[in-house]
Amino acid sequence: MSSALNVVALIGSPNSSANSRTLLLVRQVLDQLRHRLHIDVQWVELTPIARSLGQALTREEVEPRIEQALQRIEAADLLIAAAPVYRGSYPGLFKHLVDFIGLEALVDVPVLLAATGGSERHALVIDHQLRPLFSFLQAHTLPIGVYATPADFSGDQVSSAALQARIVLAAERAAAHVSPTAAPLPLRRIA
Repeated sequence: MSSALNVVALIGSPNSSANSRTLLLVRQVLDQLRHRLHIDVQWVELTPIARSLGQALTREEVEPRIEQALQRIEAADLLIAAAPVYRGSYPGLFKHLVDFIGLEALVDVPVLLAATGGSERHALVIDHQLRPLFSFLQAHTLPIGVYATPADFSGDQVSSAALQARIVLAAERAAAHVSPTAAPLPLRRIA
């Protein structure tokens, strides 16, 4: 039996709760990945480390739990980077954490990008903000990202059929990319 793929879920919300839409979105993506791959999930959530992270100016100054979070990110076989949109971009503390990632630590690492925002007008955050950030680190940003708004959720569940289809497609493409035995998927149009 092959070993599990090390998937790291980076939740970039400085003040998320158990029913955070960003967290719920990532859980849905992970559920779909579990149907396709043998994965071991490591979580890196910004909320518990946000205050101490903001006080560090260099990686040498970070607390041990932040260093552990950075090491988890740097050891990922597949990184899911998800952030809420604040004023047209990802939160500043999310960027501050990413600034401490080693410059060559994510070279060629597949990154599935996800974001949540208050309306559709922020949907381009994936391509205009997140993709360039991880491309700078030479990560392999996967072509299918996932974006959600409050209208896509009902309580703590994804209620939008279109979002659910996008999550399935993102998981299929990510699985095909990271699994050496996966057969190429036929191209499909997204409705």
